[in-house]
Amino acid sequence: MFWNEKAECMPREEIEELQLRKLQATVKRAFNKIPFYNKKYTECEVFPEDIETLKDIEKLPILTKDDLRASYPFGLFAVDQKEIVEVHSSSGTTGKPVVSGYTKKDLEIWAEVISRGLKMMGLDENDIIQNTHGYGMFTGGFGVHYGVLNIGATIIPISTGQTRRQVEIMNDFGTTCLIFTPSYGLHLGEVAKEEGVDPTKVGLKAIGFGSEPYTEEIRQRIQKTFNAPAYNIYGLTEIMGPGVGMECSAQNGLHIAEDYFYPEIIDTNTGKILGEGQKGELILTNLEREGMPVIRFRTKDITALHYDTCECGRTHVRMDRITGRADDMIKVKGVAVFPSQIEKALLKVSDVEPHYQIIVTRPDILDEIEVKVEASQSLFFDGVKEMMNVQNKIADYIQNEIGIRVKVTLVEPKSLPRATKGKAKRVIDKRNLH
Repeated sequence: MFWNEKAECMPREEIEELQLRKLQATVKRAFNKIPFYNKKYTECEVFPEDIETLKDIEKLPILTKDDLRASYPFGLFAVDQKEIVEVHSSSGTTGKPVVSGYTKKDLEIWAEVISRGLKMMGLDENDIIQNTHGYGMFTGGFGVHYGVLNIGATIIPISTGQTRRQVEIMNDFGTTCLIFTPSYGLHLGEVAKEEGVDPTKVGLKAIGFGSEPYTEEIRQRIQKTFNAPAYNIYGLTEIMGPGVGMECSAQNGLHIAEDYFYPEIIDTNTGKILGEGQKGELILTNLEREGMPVIRFRTKDITALHYDTCECGRTHVRMDRITGRADDMIKVKGVAVFPSQIEKALLKVSDVEPHYQIIVTRPDILDEIEVKVEASQSLFFDGVKEMMNVQNKIADYIQNEIGIRVKVTLVEPKSLPRATKGKAKRVIDKRNLH
């Protein structure tokens, strides 16, 4: 099922011609309208007329989150204030938030790319979509909302939290699609069972999930919990919000809407452009954003790109699921550790729940990692010996995955904090590294 077959199945040559035209126009507009770009490009001695091919994008400097913060709040807007109809921002947990401004046309593009993804998930105007993503300054809620309105489906804008109410509404309103973060989805499934609602019998057709890195095992767990296929949604406030990449029925990577976004992969350490299929850090460029052109933004997300035509018939590049971030990586004993690696190891063990916390400390001069994992209800009553066996088993699996030994502590079921409002906090770094 296609929302816009002409755009989604465009031959590669046409995609690249369109991207070049849009890139040239965007660079020119940014240079002429935004002092930040004018200054930065002039310092690097690169000008709009230097962009003659798509490869010439590499001449342009890479943009970081710090660049965006330095332009807070409206320094990167390319239009008059009166043309900006909506603003969103990141949470700003590490300094000033990043502000994202949209014109009416920008919102139409946002709705367009989300609509494509909803159709990929097999949804149409007959569906009832329960959106547990946060509304407000967070882009998650509104992005999905606009796409749902665009395809003519019914939206339940419930936002995050109120989990028991979520279960009641899902059951009473006949929800056919849930939108959530993976950790919140697992929590929702748990609460549904506590409330006497069998999540496999609610009648879901599809699940859209994103905002957090996840493992394939977590996807399988979610699909089994709700008896519905789960499709990944990718996006970020700086570029637009959710909808930059959406997964199709093949569940083999997310299609990036290449008529609106240009992706590149770089080696995080050297900045060198990597080839197809090579894993590195994703760099994204907005090709048609009026309110706030963002050119060559460092996402810090680790992935790889694939350009072969997908079995669904779409020609737009596929991006692997995000396996970690260049900045939520914990460097311990010289080893780069991603929470997703720990999660992968945990999910091989049947007596534990997929709820965990990674605590990093430096009691003296050496780093130590403790992984707290919830035991299943049955294991918790099985006695110390059995728990010790499971702890050792988990420690072995984690060592196999990351190459270093960690301390594993099994804790009571439901004792670790839940993602009641969006993303779960998986890593607590108690080292003073600043």
